[in-house]
Amino acid sequence: MFFEYPRLLWLLAVPVLLAVHYIYMELTGRRPHLNTSVIAPWKAGGRSVLLVVRHVPFVLRLAALVLIVICIARPRSSTRMEKVDSEGIDIVLAMDVSTSMLARDFKPDRISAAKDIAIEFIAERFSDRIGIVVFAGESYTQCPLTTDRATLINMMKEVQTDLIEDGTAIGNGLATAVARMKDSDAKSRVVILLTDGVNNSGEITPATAAEIARTYGVRVYTIGVGAKGTAPYPVMTPWGVQLQDVEVEIDEELLQEIAKETGGAYFRATDNTKLSEIYSQINDMEKTRTTIDSFPVYKDLYTAFAVAALACLLAGMLLNALLFKF
Repeated sequence: MFFEYPRLLWLLAVPVLLAVHYIYMELTGRRPHLNTSVIAPWKAGGRSVLLVVRHVPFVLRLAALVLIVICIARPRSSTRMEKVDSEGIDIVLAMDVSTSMLARDFKPDRISAAKDIAIEFIAERFSDRIGIVVFAGESYTQCPLTTDRATLINMMKEVQTDLIEDGTAIGNGLATAVARMKDSDAKSRVVILLTDGVNNSGEITPATAAEIARTYGVRVYTIGVGAKGTAPYPVMTPWGVQLQDVEVEIDEELLQEIAKETGGAYFRATDNTKLSEIYSQINDMEKTRTTIDSFPVYKDLYTAFAVAALACLLAGMLLNALLFKF
């Protein structure tokens, strides 16, 4: 046990001085007294118990004062020690938002499925910083690295196609994601890059972006989304929006090379269930834990002293009321 404010213990000098003053008054006879012509009645009865008990209320008040001083000095205990584990991972979700993500081989479509499953992933990563980068013909940061889950989820819900020039700039998307964490001191840095097409635009080639990621120690997991063969795609016609089957083209060789270059892995998702399983796999793979230094767990002990002080005060008041009538 120790005291948070040990200097306040000097106040214990007050009850000591009060005790000395009380004893002095008793010994010198300066306490209130009664003069009588004879003392025979008192001699006959011997020493009364009340003669001794009359000191008890003062002792109780003195004890209460001592206990109150101890309380305000704040006694505490730090006998237990704990260690806190944290994931210590920075993750950037790089998502393709080209118009091809409107294909409906996923339910209701690729972009909606990717957003919903990414939100589930975000909700499960309590200790990590996560950011969002979107890309089509160019790329930009939708949300920087943050631990604010509510903001991340809201920003992910706002992701949609047609906000930027169409195309598939995989290199730009990856480079932007790496730039978001190049100054990070996290023990593990990860990019999850999701696309459904072939790199056909952008100033930075995917190979260059992968090399940059490797240089900064960023691991890239690549996900190709799209059914095998063809997928229904909404097309505007004179009769309204109609679904037409279009060829699914994913540069799997490129995505595999990016993952290999950076120490990550490539996955192919052909439906909602498979995409959800991929995110679960990545979630399990990225469990590098960091142990934060142990620290003491403090416990305040003033409650017991406060209760004891209250009990002393109440006992003293009860004795005065019942025995001494003052």
